[in-house]
Amino acid sequence: MGEITRYINPTVVAHIAFVLVVALTVVGALIAVLLKNIVYNVFGLATALVGIAGLFIFLGSEFLAVMEILIYVGAICIAIVFAIMLSQPMHLRIPPRWRPKVVFSLIVAAVVFVSFSVIITRTPWEAHLIRTHDWSIKRLGHLLLTNYELMFELISLVLLLAIVGSIITAAAVGGARHSGGPTGGKEEGGP
Repeated sequence: MGEITRYINPTVVAHIAFVLVVALTVVGALIAVLLKNIVYNVFGLATALVGIAGLFIFLGSEFLAVMEILIYVGAICIAIVFAIMLSQPMHLRIPPRWRPKVVFSLIVAAVVFVSFSVIITRTPWEAHLIRTHDWSIKRLGHLLLTNYELMFELISLVLLLAIVGSIITAAAVGGARHSGGPTGGKEEGGP
């Protein structure tokens, strides 16, 4: 190990890895927001969430990083893909974006960013004194029901909302098909 550190500085490697994770998160977020194709938006969201999991690893919270990948990338993005599969066909013309809505979204995003920046810079951060490497099932269960209880409940709530949204989307599309939606109530190939 000492031989490698003579040629490669671990601090430089950590900084490069951090910059790559941040770039992955930002690029994924931009793909999720800016592109008009909803399939690309979902892939951008999944990429951004993988980058956020990497940031959790840099913060020393491997458990939250694994939960981020399992629940958000694995479950939420799959639920969104199911909703896409059950929604209107992709070949239909996409309406142009309403400009005031885009401007309002940018203003809200800027206000949230500035608010979080002020909170982060004015908070007196302290280093964690004791770090434990006990990742046994008993320890994880204890952490899940004590320190990370709120985070676990919020993840469960987001997963529930994604599943309910998929069901509502499927029901709306199914109702439009049965009530004479795009085909005017006639089956394709019918008289």
